Amino acid sequence: MDTAPAVRPSRRLGAVRRYHTWMPWIALALAAVVAVPVLGLLATVLDPNAASRDILRHLLQTVMPSYIGTTLILLVSVGLGAAVIGIAVAWIVAAYDFPGKRLYEWALILPLAVPTYVMAYAFTDFLQFSGPVQSLLRELTGERRLPWFPEIRSTGGAALVFIFALYPYVYLLVRTAFIERSPRLHDAARTLGSSPAQAFFRVVLPLARPAAAAGVALVLMETLADYGAVAYFGVQTFTTGIYRAWLSMSDRVAAAQLASALLLFVFVLLVLEKRSRGRLRFYGVGQRFRKPEARRLSGTAAVVANAVCMLPLLIGFVLPTWIMLRLALRDVETLNVERYLLWLTNTLKLASLTAVLAVVCTLLLAYAVRLAPGRLSRLGNDIASLGYAVPGAVLAVGILIPLTRLDHWMYAQGWFTGLALTGTIFGLLYAYLVRFLSAGLQTVEAGLAKITPAVDASARSLGASNWELLTRIHAPLLRRSVLTAALLVFVDVMKELPATLVLRPFNMDTLAVITNQLAADERLGEAAVPALTIVLAGLIPVILLARAISRKE
Repeated sequence: MDTAPAVRPSRRLGAVRRYHTWMPWIALALAAVVAVPVLGLLATVLDPNAASRDILRHLLQTVMPSYIGTTLILLVSVGLGAAVIGIAVAWIVAAYDFPGKRLYEWALILPLAVPTYVMAYAFTDFLQFSGPVQSLLRELTGERRLPWFPEIRSTGGAALVFIFALYPYVYLLVRTAFIERSPRLHDAARTLGSSPAQAFFRVVLPLARPAAAAGVALVLMETLADYGAVAYFGVQTFTTGIYRAWLSMSDRVAAAQLASALLLFVFVLLVLEKRSRGRLRFYGVGQRFRKPEARRLSGTAAVVANAVCMLPLLIGFVLPTWIMLRLALRDVETLNVERYLLWLTNTLKLASLTAVLAVVCTLLLAYAVRLAPGRLSRLGNDIASLGYAVPGAVLAVGILIPLTRLDHWMYAQGWFTGLALTGTIFGLLYAYLVRFLSAGLQTVEAGLAKITPAVDASARSLGASNWELLTRIHAPLLRRSVLTAALLVFVDVMKELPATLVLRPFNMDTLAVITNQLAADERLGEAAVPALTIVLAGLIPVILLARAISRKE
């Protein structure tokens, strides 16, 4: 009777070891799938064909300087604006106590629910020549034209949209850094004669630099990846150049080379952010034993704090939502309910399929590191996580190039008579999966990290197989993390525009695509309902994030 228990665990252990040997290769295979779009771009750019070199030379002599200059101006403006606003409201909410603070703690992240292109449509309707602002000003001044009024459809207008739509990335990360700061350092600076402002800029802000740099990097990558807002404003950036080359000039090589330049921009941003810190380390020496006390504000100071926090919330969420709601109610009779339901059905179908595929892939990647920790598994996860940094326009071009060649090869083999990959939703699902796999992976990994390895060891000592460990132990504990990951991917797919414009099959429009098309035709009233639908969907993860912030405090 003593030999039976010894045999069974050894078999289990052998099965576990065999399982561990092939799990890392699954992670690498998924990472290779994510890397295909980038490899497709490199293959085109490195093409020794003379025509390719001539196109690149032509781009450098004509449009490339304009694209580079406009993109750099936009990045500098958005980066500085988002950093100033995000850091300012984060410090006010973290360091002070005033009426309304509890509301602003979570409400300041609401602009994340409004896509940049929706905000661009709303601001244009509000600030254009025939909009309510200029109409009121003309009535008050008696002038027929207002030459001094700034043009919203400009690089400055695009920067304004990006700043107020994306500053929550900086706010979220910097606010956490401020809350977790050591109060001893701030107190020491004050006892040495520093004023509150000097203590903030010399002690508190430098310690929050990594969080601020990470938030600004996210803002800049989102700015580079955007197409809807810059195209609507007529701003010539790399992204609009890619679509002009692909859709207007039907020049695949030019689009690929511009996409590669955009990808290089993203890579340079990541490298600069990392090197900017050098060997600096940001430790809270003498970790806090008490929570930093929030200074109570009253009177004029409380009014100023409320005004500073209210302004980005008003411009980034309340105003664009109110404008689109007003347009929807004004032109509600023009809504074609049947077509709207078709657009909604297409969007929900694509978002649901991508969410399911993303959850399956993230579980495989997360479990590869969990069950077989090593360089291969971690390398696979790192590569798979890079997809989020790749703009949708780059993904669209990078995916179409290899899939088109594969379509032609399968047609030559007689396997299919049409475009089996690029003519169906396969290419679109592929782009969504590559783009948003990172969001789901980080959520599942965070949930899996909370399950102590002792739980796995106890289950295995009782003879549980890998499948039993997953279904009976981990699945109940990971249910919330998996649902959150699926929801994040679902909402991201609903808002995605650049890749969808290029890769969607014929006669298959989504809410994002139809909103962009109607707005481009200046039919903002008809675009309001699908735009509001996207905003409402985006509110779901924002509300979940707000609840998580409240629970932590």
